[in-house]
Amino acid sequence: MASNPQSRQRARKMAKRKTFDDSADEDTDKEFSLEESPSGDEVDQDDEDEYNEVRQEFEFFDPQPAADLEGITRLLRQLFDSDAPSFHLGAIADLILSQPTLGSTIKTDGHQSDPHAFLTVLNLKEHKDLPVIKQLIGYLGTQAATTPELLPLNHVLDPSSGNEVGLILTERLINIATELVPPMYDMLLEEVSWAIDDKELYTFTHYLIMSRTYLAVPSTFNQRTNRPNKKSKPNAKEGIEEGHSMYYFHPEDEVLQRHATLHGSFEHLKQPSEGASDAKSTFHDFGIKTRGHLILIEAARFEAAVKNLQSEFQDTSTTVDATLGQT
Repeated sequence: MASNPQSRQRARKMAKRKTFDDSADEDTDKEFSLEESPSGDEVDQDDEDEYNEVRQEFEFFDPQPAADLEGITRLLRQLFDSDAPSFHLGAIADLILSQPTLGSTIKTDGHQSDPHAFLTVLNLKEHKDLPVIKQLIGYLGTQAATTPELLPLNHVLDPSSGNEVGLILTERLINIATELVPPMYDMLLEEVSWAIDDKELYTFTHYLIMSRTYLAVPSTFNQRTNRPNKKSKPNAKEGIEEGHSMYYFHPEDEVLQRHATLHGSFEHLKQPSEGASDAKSTFHDFGIKTRGHLILIEAARFEAAVKNLQSEFQDTSTTVDATLGQT
């Protein structure tokens, strides 16, 4: 008996993904080996001889329902930051894991190990009746209503608009290089295409990427200890004197924004306690105040955005060696 189109697509997809999670055979894994070396302006000349090369291999996997719940929940807590306690993050993680053939994780010790990064997309319209998605849509609407740059987002999210919004959730540990991000977006595009071929509900009109930024704010440490400020980098200090300097936790966001209909950062609803910005800083001169960030891209422009990511992070100081086995 001939298999139906959906079965053929699933078989094709699982074969492709097997090349990433068969850790027993190095020839059939997709691995990225990162050899990181600081740029010249980051290392003093006297320290160059003391530099040691660090090599780390990363593997891409489908979400693993039996292994990834705790790890993805932790990364979601990092993504939602101080607003995380307001959400049932376990329910969001369960929803992510309920679609194991969509999205990717990055690990370093086999498919049963904790993910160091994840990327997936959720269909807000399809799951609109789930309590956690209702809460999430309300949260996004509240943030849009109080942030001028994001105000048009409420119309896009309005059920009467007829829009199909795919919410992209992605987060990673700090040691995951940006060069590993474009492959995850590229795989997501491919997987969404296969899902559409299978008549699944992933024909989006827009992609909404949830991310994070932070502000470099004057530190209260020196004020509390009556210590003079240390010498600061001119650009950072100048930004603080003018107000705040904004930075991206995810450098790829600056590239994606070039293709966006709208984008902007917002204050978390639950503000951290006084001194929390200093606790997240490694320098006494500046504190770090985290904010949420949203990027809305029309589906028709999303593929170009992903290709732009690939070209933007191709030539860097980090060497990326990728091997993909044949299926």
